[in-house]
This record gives sequence, C-alpha cells and structure tokens, in this order.
Amino acid sequence: MKKTIRFILILTLILVLFAAWKVFGPSVSTPEAKFFYIKTGETFNGVKEDLISKKIISSTRWFDWVAGAMKFNTVKAGKYEIKKSMSLFELIRVLKNGKQTPVKLVITKLRLKEDFARKLGQQFEFDSLAAIQFLTNNDSLKKFGVDSNTVMAVVMPDTYSFFWNSDPEKVYQKLFDHWKKFWNDERKKKASTIQLTPMQVSTLASIVDEEVNLKSEKEKISSVYLNRLHKNMEMQSCPTVKYALRDFALTRLYYKHLQVQSPYNTYENSGLPPGPICTPQPETIDIVLNAPQTDYLYFVANSDFSGTHIYTSNYADHLKFAKKFAEAQDKQDSIRKANH
Repeated sequence: MKKTIRFILILTLILVLFAAWKVFGPSVSTPEAKFFYIKTGETFNGVKEDLISKKIISSTRWFDWVAGAMKFNTVKAGKYEIKKSMSLFELIRVLKNGKQTPVKLVITKLRLKEDFARKLGQQFEFDSLAAIQFLTNNDSLKKFGVDSNTVMAVVMPDTYSFFWNSDPEKVYQKLFDHWKKFWNDERKKKASTIQLTPMQVSTLASIVDEEVNLKSEKEKISSVYLNRLHKNMEMQSCPTVKYALRDFALTRLYYKHLQVQSPYNTYENSGLPPGPICTPQPETIDIVLNAPQTDYLYFVANSDFSGTHIYTSNYADHLKFAKKFAEAQDKQDSIRKANH
C-alpha cells in the first residue's frame, strides 16, 4: 500500500513538474524576426493558427489550457516581442495585456511624400498606399492646417515612438504636435520679424539644407535668400529645380533644366515654392530665424570645390565668379570623360 501511495505521489509530482515546465518553462520559440504581429480585426483562433504556423508554439493544447485559466480570449492588434526563453505564461500575459513593442520611427532627410509613405509602409500595419493616400488628401490634412504641398514641413527629423497598429492620421498627429511644440512663441516672433510664417521658414530652411552642409555657409545663404525675397527677386535656387525635375542626382544644371514648368522652379517663379523640398533640419530652421544681416544678393560655389561659396551684392561680380566656377566644372567634366 505504501509503495502504491509513494508511486502515485511521485507520478503526481512528475506530472506537476511537467505541467509547470510547459507553462512556466522556456517552451516558446523565438521567430527569426523576433516579433509576432497581430493584425487589426484578427480573431483568437486566427492568432493561435499564426503562432503554430510561425512555430512559436508547438501545439494549441497547452496554449488553450493556459489561455482559459488566464481568461484570455480577446486579442489586441499590435507588434509583440517574442523574447528568448519566453514561457507560455509570459507569452499569453503579453498578448492578453496588449504589451506592444513600440515602433521607433527615425526621420532624417526625406525629400518626397512618396519616400515618407514608403518608410511608413515598412514600419506600420498600414501599407505605403494608405500612407500616400492620406498625405495627398487635402480633406484629411485640412484639420492640421496643411495641404499636399506643405504636408512634409511638419515631418521634422527626430526619433518618434508609436504603436505598430497606429493609422496614418495618428502618426501624423504626433508629428504635428511635435512641430507645434517646436514652434514656440519665441520662434514665431522671430519668423514675424523676418516677415515669414513658420511654414515659409520651414520651406526656406529645406532649400538651405539642400544647398549646403556647413553651418557658416547656411547662415550666409539664408541671408542671401531673405534679401532676395524681401526685394521681390526670384530666388533662383538650383535645388528647387532638381526637386521639380525629381532628379536629385544631377550634379550640374543647364539652361534646359531651368525651363522646367513647375511651381517649384524658383528660376521661373518668384517667391518661395509652395512647400518644402526636403524635411528641414531643426537647427537649419533656427539658422534661418537668426540669419545675419548682410547685403548679399548672390552666391556661387567656390571653384576649388571646397563646399564653400563666394557671396556678392553686385551682379557683375557674381557673373565673374560664376564664370570661373563654370570653367572649373568644364575642366572637371573633361577629366572625368578622359578617365572613362
């Protein structure tokens, strides 16, 4: 009798330990991508099938038992990290509580709405088509005070945190809130002083960003453009032509390029283009707002290709330096052709 009882106790202990291992032991396999995605509208049974198909769990028997004990029967859409050595209990707790892993959206320089839509489509549940439809729909954008031309001004370079199942409007709302916070009373006052709106400052900053990288050059170029704007002169910015052509690889612009019919061609149209030509850097916006007072109206790249420019207030002087730079370009082109 004692042997029988001892056997039953040992067997019970083994079964308890086995069950405990199944529930609390490292019985969950980490997928190659390390994340498990539950789409909006997915059912509980659909999630179970997906867990099986991705080999995260080996069967639904223990999953059903633990889910029932934890009263887990309603799934929440999202992106969930499947950690190494995760237990079935931990997996179900994470899914039940909707403990999503945030999506880190890193914005650097983007030029086109299409580039932004593609980036969003790669990181969120919605695809790039849904993103571009939102970014080009003036009815959707109206509440933010932007349109399909100015929409990218709000997309400031930074790192943002979202849930994977956020829709395009929620994503844009957070970017817009960040932009509004950036445009504090002090910056708005400075924009008013240079006779521009915050949106116009962002547009000008985007042009400056495309012109140069050096801070000292950005300051001078900002002053040139502000002087030209205030004198109602055409800006004549080469990056706006490249944007109009959608050809950012162009290293040299010719007369035929300057004839492109586009509201973004600042050789053909006076004033600022209808929106930014890239996502402006916050520091460049501040450079524009604090641009030095100069009498410069023209600038041309230095013929030594150092990335610096020669600034003038006299058109005749400008033509002289422009000719020198064109000759340097011709020489460089000849060398390049000879090497090929």
